[in-house]
Amino acid sequence: MSVLLSFIIPVKDEEASLDELTDRIFEAVRSCGPTYRPELIFVDDGSTDRSWDVIRSISGRYPGTVKAIRFRRNLGKAFALEAGFRNCGGDVVFTMDADLQDDPKEIPRFLAKLEDGYDFVSGWKKTRHDPLSKTLPSRLFNGVMAWVTGVKLNDFNCGFKCYRREVVGNLRLYGELHRFIPVLVSDLGYRVGEIEVEHHPRLHGRSKYGWERYMRGFIDMLTVLATTRWMVKPGHLFGGIGVVLGLIGGLSLTYLFMVWLFGSEPIGERPLLAFGVLMTLASLQMISLGVIAEFYVKSLPIDVDRYVSEQVETHHPSSGCATSRETE
Repeated sequence: MSVLLSFIIPVKDEEASLDELTDRIFEAVRSCGPTYRPELIFVDDGSTDRSWDVIRSISGRYPGTVKAIRFRRNLGKAFALEAGFRNCGGDVVFTMDADLQDDPKEIPRFLAKLEDGYDFVSGWKKTRHDPLSKTLPSRLFNGVMAWVTGVKLNDFNCGFKCYRREVVGNLRLYGELHRFIPVLVSDLGYRVGEIEVEHHPRLHGRSKYGWERYMRGFIDMLTVLATTRWMVKPGHLFGGIGVVLGLIGGLSLTYLFMVWLFGSEPIGERPLLAFGVLMTLASLQMISLGVIAEFYVKSLPIDVDRYVSEQVETHHPSSGCATSRETE
């Protein structure tokens, strides 16, 4: 039985590398054996060069094997990957950049890692051929992400990744969430792995990211933490913050009360009084917000199917009713 490998490739002004990338992918898939077939999906994310013309030419040479999607304007890598996920048909899905810094020869190693029982495998650019302005912030980002999320990877933002089909079916990407795909996949209960991959110097084009992405990345990190840990229990998030603020405010006001009770100093004009009252009011607001959020969540249907790994249908011999049992 043949296995279809889908390759989703976001493109932004990469006309010089697309033909060579296509040839390398086909060569790598052939090296995997006759049971594997490739499917390439190029997503032109608002290119201003001749990238779309080159993609159309490649699609014409390989009808039915190469698909082409074009955005009217630049929407970002997350939207490009989402479009690819919704239009791919592979049993195994790869994502990779179009700039030839990712080497398709790593494809067999990704497949071997999946065979070890992993559902998702991320590349690790251990040796990077990028300037320090990119590598140092990236190392800091990866270290912080591994610490705060508990997902023990060395490289969260490597574009070279491999997924089982069911994983991409349960992912929803938008904004800048492509940087946090390993966290989102892990939150769904899938087994996450990593392999070291070779990283080549950029030969064509230029990097599409600047310093502003780090500020956006920090905000998105907070969003991902909130949505993965507290999506179905927002009361714990807001209520927890409210309890901490309440303790700070309560301790401040208790201290001032003791000063007023046993001392002779006036407390009406002390800044600590205003601070204590502010913390107490903020605590009540956060706890109230948590309760309201819980009401909202309880009114929504819970998509349990995203977390179901396997299901076995059995029939009771006397009643004939079907029952379900989840297995690992």
